[in-house]
Amino acid sequence: MSGEHASRQLIDDYARGDAAMAADTVWALEAHLETCALCRSHLAACVATEAPGIAALVDTVRAGLEPQLDAAVRAPSRRHRPRWAAAWLTPVMAPWLAMTVLVTLMALLLDAVARPIFFGGVSPVLAIAPVLPLCGVAASWSRGLDPAHELTASTARAGLPLLLRRTAAVLMVVLPALVVEGWLTGTMSAAQWLLPSLAFTSTALALGSVVGVTRAATGLVGAWGVVVALAWATDHGPVDLERVLQPDQLPAWGLFLALGIGAVIARRNAYSTL
Repeated sequence: MSGEHASRQLIDDYARGDAAMAADTVWALEAHLETCALCRSHLAACVATEAPGIAALVDTVRAGLEPQLDAAVRAPSRRHRPRWAAAWLTPVMAPWLAMTVLVTLMALLLDAVARPIFFGGVSPVLAIAPVLPLCGVAASWSRGLDPAHELTASTARAGLPLLLRRTAAVLMVVLPALVVEGWLTGTMSAAQWLLPSLAFTSTALALGSVVGVTRAATGLVGAWGVVVALAWATDHGPVDLERVLQPDQLPAWGLFLALGIGAVIARRNAYSTL
């Protein structure tokens, strides 16, 4: 790349289908071509001169499709989806984020009504807060939940950057909801759940480079669920939930977060092949 545009040599090699081009170079060029009309026009000119066989094939396909396209019934117009939404959100994330907020509201209701009776004085909101973002993170890059997953995963912008944008979109919805509910309950400060939430999220992304994000997030939620169940069932016997989430434990959670971020950085190239 030179300046703000791709070099002529790079576009020529791409038009010829040069097998020696590095995969990351091809991805970067394709991402640039999506937004640069000038480079697309250069590519069209290069295809005509450097790969006449491809140009002839495209013309043949176009000539065969044009009569069918003219006779096809125009599809009804669809509601416009902003371009930023495609970069930050998957179509299935909205209902999952709504479900996540609903879970926090249910925990808030339990906190107000049944905490002294059933939960040993431990806030249900505090219990689920560390892993609550994982529900949306699991949905943000799920092969089974997103019908366009294979199409998205094959684009030039797939990989860690897209996963991080979608994770950030989840956190921007979940964390403010937890702040409000912590303020309403008056029993939990941000220091008790914010760092654990980020630590679990970074760990899910790190493990996701090995086993897949959905499996990693689900496994961490299950493991934390066992911890919470032990705390409630044994009345702080082997597991003291409030002690684990006290502010004096922040250094341990900070180390947890740093290890997760380090693993994500170290395995950043693995996300393009998930």
